[in-house]
Amino acid sequence: MQKLNLTQALTQKLSPQQIQFIKLLQIPTAELSSRIEEELESNPVLEEGREEEQKESELEDDVNLEEESLEAIEEINLSDYVNSDEINGYKMQGDGSFDDDEREMPIPTTQSLLDNLINQLSFLKLDEKQETIGKQLVGSIDDEGYITRPLDSIVNDLAFSQNIDITPEEIEEVLKKVQLLDPPGIGARNLQECLAIQLKRKNLEDSKVKLAYKIVMLCFEEFKKKHYEKIQKKLEINQEELKAAVETILKLNPKPGGYQSVLEKSQILTPDFILKEINGRLEIILNAKNAPYLKVSQSYADMIDAYSKSKKKDKKLKQTVTFVKQKLDAAKWFIDAIKQRQETLLKTMRAIVEHQKAFFTSGDESNLKPMILKDIAHKIDMDISTVSRVANSKAVQTDFGVFPLKFFFSEGISTDEGIDVSSREVKHILKEIIQNEDKTKPLSDEKIEKLLKLKGYNIARRTVAKYREQLNIPVARLRKSL
Repeated sequence: MQKLNLTQALTQKLSPQQIQFIKLLQIPTAELSSRIEEELESNPVLEEGREEEQKESELEDDVNLEEESLEAIEEINLSDYVNSDEINGYKMQGDGSFDDDEREMPIPTTQSLLDNLINQLSFLKLDEKQETIGKQLVGSIDDEGYITRPLDSIVNDLAFSQNIDITPEEIEEVLKKVQLLDPPGIGARNLQECLAIQLKRKNLEDSKVKLAYKIVMLCFEEFKKKHYEKIQKKLEINQEELKAAVETILKLNPKPGGYQSVLEKSQILTPDFILKEINGRLEIILNAKNAPYLKVSQSYADMIDAYSKSKKKDKKLKQTVTFVKQKLDAAKWFIDAIKQRQETLLKTMRAIVEHQKAFFTSGDESNLKPMILKDIAHKIDMDISTVSRVANSKAVQTDFGVFPLKFFFSEGISTDEGIDVSSREVKHILKEIIQNEDKTKPLSDEKIEKLLKLKGYNIARRTVAKYREQLNIPVARLRKSL
């Protein structure tokens, strides 16, 4: 037999206003203007500009104002602003991640890699079938300039999408022509082929280039692992010849498509804060884009006021006024969320500057103190998640460069004197040790560990390896040079 039980539970739910604030807080300054523009387009009640008091000369008597406002309400076409199912509540907007067809995207000023290659294809004098194959190959090139898809798969692609029956050999023939395009090395299937293509574009009569080509074709595995002694023995060459050939290879571009793809994808890092030292004091200025002037349209507010005083309240008019009121509330929420965003950003940044004052006055990474999200959250009396949203997407412009806020957060490590230092300071020292090492005999992680301990930093070898990897520094064997 089924039983009905009544239980009480205490749960926390975010209000629409809180959701609005959280979404606005986590987007960077570069996206804020787009987000505001979208809100302005979707909400006719929200306007740009300062709140200003109306001059007495512009005010009319109450009777005329009421009549004109009522006429304005009746003239509104509700379908211009809202769908029938949207009347029940204001639809909250996203956090900056919009669909492609909804968001206005900036027009790129540089030609894309794909467009550039397609344009070059037209100069290769290919027949219709070869041109189709060429376009399929070019479309298969990744951001770094490689074709990693097997040729057999491209055969199937052309059979299904273009109804073209071809062989891998025919594709290989067109691929060799695609590999003649610029930038040199484009369309290679692996790094070895990429380097070989670039070397063949050089003068193979040059002894250095010729030897470099032999190394790439015959000793590529040894070259990757920097087993230079094996290369010397295999090719019967001396160290000077090897050094000249290796230098030639190292000047080649391992990612021929990378430069243009970076141009297409990169975004300018817009600082949310500007920090300046003025008369010995650190002054924080919020980027002007974070402080837009927004206001509620006075004409719509007058409509609501006039309706409340009016005795004429039919169903259609009431529905229109309900919509306007919802938009008025949404506009006020949005303006309040923007203001709250500004206050939270400044409060968080002031706490970070106070904690890391030594760095902001000197620019020396070794002056960074250990600092975690909890430290700042405790100082500003806010939740850790709020600080995290600020730190993960914001940046500050200083006299020493532009830094993302997460740069200033790091764990602490104890020294011999029992003083906590930032892990970033340790990474800075580790980087200096590696930069000053003898490149013919690079230091192992174990030796670096010992050198750090001599400087008073007590960390394990595995921690050295972790920090080295975070700095994108390869192991000792791969740092070796001739």
